[in-house]
Amino acid sequence: MDLDAYSAAHRDEWDELARLGAKTRFSGAEADELIDHYQSGASQLSAIKTTAGQTAQGDRLSLWLSRARLRFTGASSNVLSQLPRFFAYQLPAALYRVRWLSLIVSVASVVVAVIYGFWAASDPHVLLATRGTESDMEQYAKDFVDYYSNYSGSSFTGFVWTNNAWIAAQAVFLGIFGVFTPVIVFSNAQTVGLTGAGMGHVGQLDVFFLHIAPHGQLELYSIFLAGATGMMIFWSWIAPGARTRAQALKEDGRALFTIVVGLAGALFVSGVIEGFVTRQPWPWPIKIGIGTVALAAFLFYQWGVGRGAARAGQTGDLEEFEAGAKQLVAG
Repeated sequence: MDLDAYSAAHRDEWDELARLGAKTRFSGAEADELIDHYQSGASQLSAIKTTAGQTAQGDRLSLWLSRARLRFTGASSNVLSQLPRFFAYQLPAALYRVRWLSLIVSVASVVVAVIYGFWAASDPHVLLATRGTESDMEQYAKDFVDYYSNYSGSSFTGFVWTNNAWIAAQAVFLGIFGVFTPVIVFSNAQTVGLTGAGMGHVGQLDVFFLHIAPHGQLELYSIFLAGATGMMIFWSWIAPGARTRAQALKEDGRALFTIVVGLAGALFVSGVIEGFVTRQPWPWPIKIGIGTVALAAFLFYQWGVGRGAARAGQTGDLEEFEAGAKQLVAG
């Protein structure tokens, strides 16, 4: 296909499509004409994409078709009808994109927690400055255990879920600035390490690990993943590749912020485990096993389902109709 000749041959039709698509009121004849031009334009766009791929002419025609479609469809499709596609393709694809960075953040956080834990455990002055006196640490150890049973399961679940989901959302949203997200992740790891050191100082280190293990596996990984997502959003406009910085930030921010929905779900599961499982008088292997299964299911969703979605061409971003035509750049 000679793209220039093809475009010249249909220029008048496309101009009329653009003109009609910009109108807000139509006569009966104009409405019929708009639909006719839309149908023929859709066929012509298909021919262009099949033979020439993505082109400036095709992008312009796609934009005019999108505007025309809005004129005779009005509202988009029902949101509920889009949920299966979102959870089967868009969300796992977005999670899959941050898989390696989420592992790096997880390992780095564990290293930070261990360093701070050993540092505090080996220096009484650090413990005194961060965890208080001996009696303070003994009282904290008692409160730490009571914390899981002082409130009803539903109230406790709601509290920890909303708190953790808010932290995760901040880690993703504030990632655009490049500073706050690493601070959130570092502070979380630091707190875990110092708390473990304080509990170990009063002989309750086993109690600390046993009580955080059931829910903490999924909860902590969700926070690490949120941090990785925020950092990737920041990196999208630092190193946009063959895109403008604004375009890279728009596309990656729109795609990766969907991860907040997945994290809210994962943190709800960890909240249920923390609110209803940890307090039970069951053997610890059963309670920890429940947390391990929850984490394994989420990892399978991220790595297994996400891999299939990525192979299907999904990135987590909206479809072209909802997102608009992409701007061509030199690559």
